[in-house]
Amino acid sequence: MAKPNLYDLDLPALEALLGTWGEPRYRAKQIWEWLYRHLVTDVAQMTSLPKVLRERLTAETELYVPRVLARQESLDGETRKDLLELRDGQSIEVVLMRYIERRSACISTQVGCAVGCQFCATGQMGIKRNLTSGEIVTQVLHLARELDAQGQKLTNVVLMGMGEPFLNYNNTLAALRTLIHPGGFEMGQRRITLSTSGIAPAIRRFADEDLQVNLAVSLHAATDALRNELMPINRKHNLNELFGAIGDYLTKTNRRVTFEWVLIDGVNDTPEQAEALAARTAGMLIHVNLIPLNPTAGYAGQPSSEERIEAFTQILERRHVPFTLRLRRGIDIQAGCGQLRARTT
Repeated sequence: MAKPNLYDLDLPALEALLGTWGEPRYRAKQIWEWLYRHLVTDVAQMTSLPKVLRERLTAETELYVPRVLARQESLDGETRKDLLELRDGQSIEVVLMRYIERRSACISTQVGCAVGCQFCATGQMGIKRNLTSGEIVTQVLHLARELDAQGQKLTNVVLMGMGEPFLNYNNTLAALRTLIHPGGFEMGQRRITLSTSGIAPAIRRFADEDLQVNLAVSLHAATDALRNELMPINRKHNLNELFGAIGDYLTKTNRRVTFEWVLIDGVNDTPEQAEALAARTAGMLIHVNLIPLNPTAGYAGQPSSEERIEAFTQILERRHVPFTLRLRRGIDIQAGCGQLRARTT
């Protein structure tokens, strides 16, 4: 029988485990603080625990820390990508993005992805398996430790790496609750963004979670015909269903939703798509993030030209659609949006 990974246990589960050992509840809180505040990677470092408890934890549980298989730094020094090896030999990519006042982690929720967006390298590799809640959390801790050693702090987390978070719903939510726990890592909820390709039932479920985590939706097309082509998930949850779920989410939470839109030359950067986007989002509490396509080996599309971007954004401005044109980051190391894929080269 496999030993439980301490990172996979929430605080009540850890309390329950220690309770079966006859340990008081406060020992679980001590362990929690060692894991998520002091960021230790070895039970032996938990010096406030009795030696006999540390020995039992070492014998009967594990503290799995993913191994770095490969690391790449962008030429501008603003982006770093690590390939991490999991316990079963599978691997995932995690990205650190450095800004003037922020340090953001882009983390994964699955090994691969089943959604199959045409322009996404992760979708092109298919799905291998879900990550456990602990495997999601340890990506954040990995980067937090390294920043801490440099006297810096991880300020933001985006669930925009490999995988569809809402197709690994329970583990993703468990990881979020661990990261925001006031007795542990205590990441501010509004500093976390979860990105989904548009799993409508999960968006409705997420609205009932009583969280202040930001929601982003990968939209990329505002008509069913084009979105069906770019994002096969649209055939299961079409735009009417998706926008119905988003409307319910906005009503329940009153929290702004971000739409992500990769600009692909001659595909979704047309005046027709801009008008359709404006019509779909009219009156909604939303913001659109535009980003020119990042290249991947499995998709022949090209990023939109400056002229096409200008024409597209002029329509959004005229129709009063709030938007930001994002700079591409980490393209030279395949660390940009849609480029992550488990590999060593």
